[in-house]
Formats: sequence, C-alpha cells, structure tokens
Amino acid sequence: MKADHLVSLVMVVTVINVMIFSVLVVQGELKTGFYSSSCPKAESIVRSTVEAHFNKDSTLAAALLRLHFHDCFVQGCDGSILIDSASGERKAVQNLGLRGFEVIDDAKSQLEALCPAVVSCADILALAARDAVDLSGGPSWGVPCGRRDGRISVSSEATSLPSPLDSVGIQKQKFAVKGLDEHDLVTLAGAHTIGQTDCLFFRYRLYNFTTTGNADPSINQAFLGKLQSLCPKNGDGSKRVGLDNDS
Repeated sequence: MKADHLVSLVMVVTVINVMIFSVLVVQGELKTGFYSSSCPKAESIVRSTVEAHFNKDSTLAAALLRLHFHDCFVQGCDGSILIDSASGERKAVQNLGLRGFEVIDDAKSQLEALCPAVVSCADILALAARDAVDLSGGPSWGVPCGRRDGRISVSSEATSLPSPLDSVGIQKQKFAVKGLDEHDLVTLAGAHTIGQTDCLFFRYRLYNFTTTGNADPSINQAFLGKLQSLCPKNGDGSKRVGLDNDS
C-alpha cells in the first residue's frame, strides 16, 4: 500500500476512534479484553477470518473500514447496518456499494459455534475494521468491546451520512451533530480518494450537471472523456471507477 494511503488510513482511524469514544462516554461499559473470559478466542477468530478474506481480495480492507464508519455514523456503532431488511439502512442510497458483509457473517458463524450468543455483531464489525487496517499496513489499536446489537435499522436515518451531493455547509452540520469538527470532515472526505465509487454517484456531472444536458465545466476535458468512456450515459450505474488513480 502506498504511503499516502497509509496516512489517510491513520487519519480515518483517528476520526472513527473519536466517534467510538463518544459512545464510550455515554455507555461507560465498553472495555478492551471484554471477551477474555466469556470467549477468549473471539478476537483471534475475527482476525483469522478477516485475514483469510483479505488474502483472496485485498480491496475488502477498505470495504470493512467503510462498513464500520457507515454503521457508526447512524445510531452509533451498533451493527444496525448489518440488518438485511427491505427498509433497513443498507438499502439506503447512501449505502449502495457497501461490501464486506460476508466477512462479518463468516466470523459470526464461527463464533456462534464456539461461544453461542456471546459476541455481538457490532463488536465483530469493530474488530474486523481494526484488523483490516492492520493487515493493510496501517496502525492497530485496542478495540473496546461490549456493544449490544441494535435491533432497529431504518433506511431514512442514513440521510445523516455525508453525501457527495451535500454542500460544504451541510456536511459541516452533519459532522457537528456527531461531535466532529471541520478537521474531521476534511480527514474523512479526503480519505475517500482511496478505493472506488459507483458511476451513479457522479454520472450527473458528466452528462446533466445543471439539468440542461451539459457536463461540469470544472472537469478537465481529457479526464471528462475518460470518465464518459468508463461511465456511459445509459450504462451500468453500479460499475466501479477508481477515485484517484494518479496520486
């Protein structure tokens, strides 16, 4: 992984840790080594599971970190993003393209066989995000555990997540509600240059920027042509494109 990617990972981890800390202050129950007695192999099983999937597809590292962030930004780090229901968070447009669910399911199945009804999915997700960053060459950290799984997941609540269509003012408001400042906003927005995105999230800038059928004039013409070839006007909106292939 490139050095600039590692720096971005460190910054994202810092912001997510701020979000987790705010939950700790409220709950006052989470602690590192939470499963040392009730399920001693919990963290090692999550780690080995993430590693097995990572070895097959290294892009899952960023996917798991993003999955954790999208979970924490809505209702806190309660695993509600994992609930697969017709009206759940993961069906919201803001969560289209989220990946890594199979990694969490895999770890959960193993832990249920070993320690039934002990390790929460929310904790598995938090641990998996840490291990994904570590496996990518980024930092590692102690994960306080003891979260309870959320049982409510509503797609409309995902509107609190930052959107590529939000103005800077709206983004600042969304972060302020979570106790995060402008530095945190720049950190997370900037870190999105790592990885890929779906054509549907930016295709309007290529063909209908001001609803008059024109492209965003701020896009370099050579780059515009490249993007249009990758994302045809009536093509597959779920096609993935690298966010930053040059830095």
